[in-house]
Amino acid sequence: MKKTLCASLIASFLSLTAGAAVAADAANWPTRPVQVVVIANAGGDTDFNARMMAKYFTKVTGKSMVVTNVAGGGGTLAAEQVKGAAADGNTILFTHTGQLIVNEVAGLSEDSYDAFDISCIAGVDKGAVFVSGKSSGIDTLDQLITKAKAEPNTITYGTEMGSFSHLQGLMFEKLSGTDLKLVDSGTVSEKIVALLGKRIDLGAISYGSVQDYVTSGKMSALGQPNEERNALLGDIKTFKEQGVDLVIDKPYVVAFPKGTDPAIVAKMADVMKQITEQPEYAEELKKSFKQPVSYYGTEEAKAILSKSRDTYMQFKDELRQTK
Repeated sequence: MKKTLCASLIASFLSLTAGAAVAADAANWPTRPVQVVVIANAGGDTDFNARMMAKYFTKVTGKSMVVTNVAGGGGTLAAEQVKGAAADGNTILFTHTGQLIVNEVAGLSEDSYDAFDISCIAGVDKGAVFVSGKSSGIDTLDQLITKAKAEPNTITYGTEMGSFSHLQGLMFEKLSGTDLKLVDSGTVSEKIVALLGKRIDLGAISYGSVQDYVTSGKMSALGQPNEERNALLGDIKTFKEQGVDLVIDKPYVVAFPKGTDPAIVAKMADVMKQITEQPEYAEELKKSFKQPVSYYGTEEAKAILSKSRDTYMQFKDELRQTK
């Protein structure tokens, strides 16, 4: 009886001390450099947002955040790496709805956002615009729609099949009553080269990546797919203003491996909130990618992702077939 009681007390003590250690780890997090795995190559809007987070993470916490770019498979390679990492708070996935949701809808991944512990939405890309190359002869949205209806399946829209830009193209077709010729033109940088090289007519690209070409007359900005105008894009009209009810933005999501201590997940969300309150951070977003500051905490982020998934699932069949 005494031995049983003693063993029980020891087990209880060990359980309490282990729990206290875990709580202490969460309270002291981060205790060492944190790795953030980015789903894209260096140089684009996703990488830029991840690096801004890493830069100001150090300013807020005093600890470093190491950025690792793992491109390929529409972001699935990076997601799998983080999914298989230890749930100790020291590995973070920096992704967006294209990888977290569109990949699932397109049949490129069996996982959705609920395969991870979502911390927050660190920003929202409101800088995307539809642009046409000069050789297309299209300078306005009205011209695009008129020509697309008169000559269906002839205007080439550059995308990566199964990607976020693919979904943007499909939604535009449905909402404008047009039929474009969707072609796989690769990454953003490859898409820009294809537009300048007269190999495609149209693409959805971050304005910060093509502004110089628009102002020089080599491309035309046809519209921004935002609910309201992003003032940082100048006088570019929304699609809604021009009679096409196309609203689709791209939230950047911070996520941990499933099973990470909720206190760490919450603390990262709080750190990101503090980052978005830094005036210098806002200025860098504005200068580089014409992006206003946006932030949503854990529960709001989950609600936004759930709503987006429901919307995108309407295009499941189209995304899963190659045009």
